[in-house]
Amino acid sequence: MTSIPAYESRIIRRATYASVAVACLLILLKAFGWWVTHSISLQASLIDSLLDAIASIINMIAVYHALKPADKEHRFGHGKAESLAALGQAIFIGGSSLWLLHEAQQRFVMQEPVESTHIGLVVMVIAIAITLILVGYQQYVVKKTRSGAIAADMLHYKSDLLINTAVIVSLLCADFFHVNLIDPIFGLLIGLYILWTAWQITGQAFNVLMDRELDDEERKRILSIIHSHPEVIDVKDLRTRSSGLHQFFQLRLIMKPTLSLQKADRVADEVEKEVIKVYPQSQVMIRIVPNTSGDKSL
Repeated sequence: MTSIPAYESRIIRRATYASVAVACLLILLKAFGWWVTHSISLQASLIDSLLDAIASIINMIAVYHALKPADKEHRFGHGKAESLAALGQAIFIGGSSLWLLHEAQQRFVMQEPVESTHIGLVVMVIAIAITLILVGYQQYVVKKTRSGAIAADMLHYKSDLLINTAVIVSLLCADFFHVNLIDPIFGLLIGLYILWTAWQITGQAFNVLMDRELDDEERKRILSIIHSHPEVIDVKDLRTRSSGLHQFFQLRLIMKPTLSLQKADRVADEVEKEVIKVYPQSQVMIRIVPNTSGDKSL
């Protein structure tokens, strides 16, 4: 397993710092907006930002541990710290979304007018602009590093863009059409969306913790890389899993029995290098097996 380059480690950490800073700034903005407007949909967006802040802080701590190199007690690295953190996030997010759904239901019974909508609109436009800048930087980091932690965090903030847009629509309806019922409806929808997000995060965390195989597209890509070597007849028992920023691949490499042990070992090294070119943070474990049947379709 190759170590993570210093530049990649640095920009991953910077992305986590930026995420926490943006979340805290959005909390202050939205808390002010909610205080002056009393909008339940803006309150829902505020709660979402509070959850994002907690998630980003946990993510920052998890990434710090995940970037640590393997040691004597953790031979496969510390990557699963990300998934353990994500599981904790999901539990907290799920509980908070249920509270938000209760608040939205209460607002249906006791409707309150939305006030100072123009201030709320300014707050949400600023929030969208700040979030777009963060998502742009996160996309750059994901493209450079393939960090699953940053990719997951980026999804949270992309969902924020939808939520913030929904809040703007709610405020506009209250301001121009005086339809206050739209506000709790959007609060309810945002609460359901946050609950669904918690479920998705839980599933992703369990997949990593339970060593689930990479998806079929990734497996096909790995097999294509291996089969491209002219000395390889076939690949058997490909096993894949991920742990934080790292991937682990195990396989049996079927080669001609006439190859010398030295040459077969060299072919295995070449295959490993080709896989690592595409998956730089991977560990490839290869067992060499001679094709005794002489059948290339083995």
